[in-house]
Amino acid sequence: MDAAARKESYYTYEDYCSWDDDQRWELIDGVAYAMAPGPSLGHQGILLELAIQFRNFLRGKPCKVFMAPCDVRLNADAGDDTVVQPDLLVVCDDAKLKDGRSVVGTPDLIIEVLSPSSVKHDKLTKLALYQRSGVTEYWIVDPGTATVSVNRLLNGSGYISRIYDKRDAAVPVEVLDGFSVNLADVFDGY
Repeated sequence: MDAAARKESYYTYEDYCSWDDDQRWELIDGVAYAMAPGPSLGHQGILLELAIQFRNFLRGKPCKVFMAPCDVRLNADAGDDTVVQPDLLVVCDDAKLKDGRSVVGTPDLIIEVLSPSSVKHDKLTKLALYQRSGVTEYWIVDPGTATVSVNRLLNGSGYISRIYDKRDAAVPVEVLDGFSVNLADVFDGY
């Protein structure tokens, strides 16, 4: 993701929808960022385990979990120039799913699994974007260190962070009362 922007220009969601599918892109404040080719098998395994744990907990509940590629339009009501594709996200407001094509608004939780090409982008650019956009929880999963940095929005004033590692039995999910992620299973074999 540390690739250069598509062009020195300003883009909106309408532009984004007109691009071919040979390359995945994200828009942040109108700047297009090329996404890296498919992630590693370890990345995919970690993401799948997270998705399974979230899906099993959410079965029969109003919140929904989605995996990439899934367009999230963070400012559709004001400029519509920011579209991201997080690895995993949870949405608890059905109104944000009404167009059937993308999430329109801020998800309750976003998880990014680091890849060598996305470290800087996920830890700096996206952290600032998600905080500014009001994402209640933003998790950064690092397969290399088997850690999860959980960033929780504190009364709208910014993120507080806590790092968990695979020795921690469970990571509580604040936006989903009564749910914790089992990190031993997440990093098992990866």
